[in-house]
Amino acid sequence: MVPERFRGTRWDPGPRGVLVIAALGVLAILVAGYVSLREKPVSQPVPPIASLSETAPVDQESPSPQAAVAPTATAVPTGAATPSELVVSVVGLVEHGGLRRFPLGARVADALRAAAPRPDADLSALNLAQPLTDGDQIVIGRPAPRPTTQLVGTTIVNSAHPAADSPSPSGIPRPPSTPAKVNLNTATESDLDGLPGIGPVTARAILTWRGSHGRFTSIDQLTEIQGIGHSRLIRLRDRVTV
Repeated sequence: MVPERFRGTRWDPGPRGVLVIAALGVLAILVAGYVSLREKPVSQPVPPIASLSETAPVDQESPSPQAAVAPTATAVPTGAATPSELVVSVVGLVEHGGLRRFPLGARVADALRAAAPRPDADLSALNLAQPLTDGDQIVIGRPAPRPTTQLVGTTIVNSAHPAADSPSPSGIPRPPSTPAKVNLNTATESDLDGLPGIGPVTARAILTWRGSHGRFTSIDQLTEIQGIGHSRLIRLRDRVTV
């Protein structure tokens, strides 16, 4: 309500007052605009949200420890179960060959005991204590033949004059031996015929000279026989004696 003393009166601010009032109004408008602009929310950049493929899904309720372990227990495939027995093949020199079944932990000795190897079977190459595994195969064979000493070549050896190339009992060839010398005073026609450069005709000529002149006293006397010259005498000197 307006007091009684101001009733019926008019307020005249005057020209200067009007300007002041107008300036205050403009100032109020500017202040109000500034305040409104300052309090206006400013947009901020939003960080990118990871895609659903990279973010693990989150359940509404946290699972209990028992629920987290349960899937792991059922993840083992049924085909990977450990076999309850072993199947082993035993072949070769055995009485009861073929597929044999053994409990887990069986060894090679158990397989041989069940297969019954023959008397001529060779078991030296087997490790009897080796554990068996499912699908093994044991092959039983004969012993390998022992190496024997073999003589190379065939020849007839004379006890008095052994052949130069006859092998020794150990299989090693003998070293070449010097042939025995032929005695001109006791040799037969066949002995003389075996000398180098002496044929049947020359052998008979040597016997004829010996019958006419007696014993040879020197090897050089062979040059007196027709057909034996100086060069042939050199070849005969190491093969004959008197």
